[in-house]
Amino acid sequence: MPRLHSLELVPDDAGQEAVRAQWRALSEAGLPSQLDHRGSTNVPHVSVVEAPALPEAALDVAHARLGSLLPVTALVDGVLLLGNGRVTLARPVQLADDVVRRVLAVRVQVPERRHLGWVPHVTLARRLERADVPRALEVLDELDAGRHRGLELRLTGLRRWDPDAGQVHEL
Repeated sequence: MPRLHSLELVPDDAGQEAVRAQWRALSEAGLPSQLDHRGSTNVPHVSVVEAPALPEAALDVAHARLGSLLPVTALVDGVLLLGNGRVTLARPVQLADDVVRRVLAVRVQVPERRHLGWVPHVTLARRLERADVPRALEVLDELDAGRHRGLELRLTGLRRWDPDAGQVHEL
């Protein structure tokens, strides 16, 4: 499988720290966590689109439609399990309809995108054994105990990950 280029919405420092706290809690419980990914470009984010290549038209639309809208507030609440066998543990991200429309305007510019639909989320762990899911949910429940509603994330940045160059470019 080719390495995938991506466009990502990135939270402000407070939002990144809130997500990293969840990564740390999973890691401290001996579970897989995005904290295990030691790359310098690994930051909490919401992927807009992933593909073997990103056409210039997609970058132009992203800059015009999403970049001009930032910052936006998102609600992170609940839990998602994605995949088969070992799963990806993630938090679903709720966004205003206008943001979703703008993301879809970007996605249609990328015909070879990895996923046909869009499930906005923040990844907490990859390759989690199904047998470890109950323990991971307990860890997250402890973190959520004091909240009446989900975590608000302020998405302030739009970036492009270029795996071929090993670089992140802010848009």
